[in-house]
Amino acid sequence: MLPDLIQYLWIAWLVLALVCVIVELLTLEFTFLMLAVGALLGGLGLSLLHAPWWLQVVAAAVISTLLLFTIRPLLLRLIRRGREPVRTNVDALRGMGARVVGPFVDGAGAVRLDNGETWTAAPAVREAVRGLSVGARVVVVEVAGATVRVAPLDPEERSPEGD
Repeated sequence: MLPDLIQYLWIAWLVLALVCVIVELLTLEFTFLMLAVGALLGGLGLSLLHAPWWLQVVAAAVISTLLLFTIRPLLLRLIRRGREPVRTNVDALRGMGARVVGPFVDGAGAVRLDNGETWTAAPAVREAVRGLSVGARVVVVEVAGATVRVAPLDPEERSPEGD
């Protein structure tokens, strides 16, 4: 019975490679793609040459490991080249525009950020309170706890619609 199963081992290598490709399409990290190539080259290739099953497994593992540590990093670097990391959470607020919705009293007011959130605000520069009247456009300079520090938007940075 065992010789009969080994005779059809090429089907198992094809199925394994296909499953790895499907998982790769879901993850997009090139890990399972390297495993699929190892299964095709090492496993299926040696299976078609009638190599013993243990040699097929060893070859597939070696090829997959080599690809994971050589080709995968190169592919990831090539794809991510020139792209800035995406800013998230508080880092994404820095530089965001806002509109003053509450008057600044004793150095604190309220602004509605362009993403729709309302935050407690403080002027980035103490003397800048004069330019922070209700309805004025401002930009977030930094985030300090639950308060954003804002500065008046420069006139040349305003949008043409008068936003």
